[in-house]
Amino acid sequence: MSEIRYSKEHEWVRVEGDVATVGISAYAQEQLGDVVFVELPAKGRTVAAGGEAATVESVKAASEVYSPVAGEVIDVNAALNDDPAIVNSDPLGRGWFFKVRLTDAKEVAALMDEAAYAQFVKGLA
Repeated sequence: MSEIRYSKEHEWVRVEGDVATVGISAYAQEQLGDVVFVELPAKGRTVAAGGEAATVESVKAASEVYSPVAGEVIDVNAALNDDPAIVNSDPLGRGWFFKVRLTDAKEVAALMDEAAYAQFVKGLA
């Protein structure tokens, strides 16, 4: 399994070849509470690094999900349409949101590794 990198907006990305899988961090889903709805991007849509890509709604709030990297959406996690709570139970695994074919793989290097993200989150408390 590839290393997970994180954005300051609490999205994660795991890259395999030229494809990046994107989801929200465990911290983000904890802050949201019980996820009740997810709006996923359309396949074929181009997303910009830092641009809005999806929406996640919980019993507490609705939040945008930003793409940590630029690329074309090549797959979405349709299972979230029927069971958005997967985001709560497995945010770094089965709770992924979408996959993009990377425009620039170097963007991944600008994201935080797990240790840096843990330090970042600690600073938010």
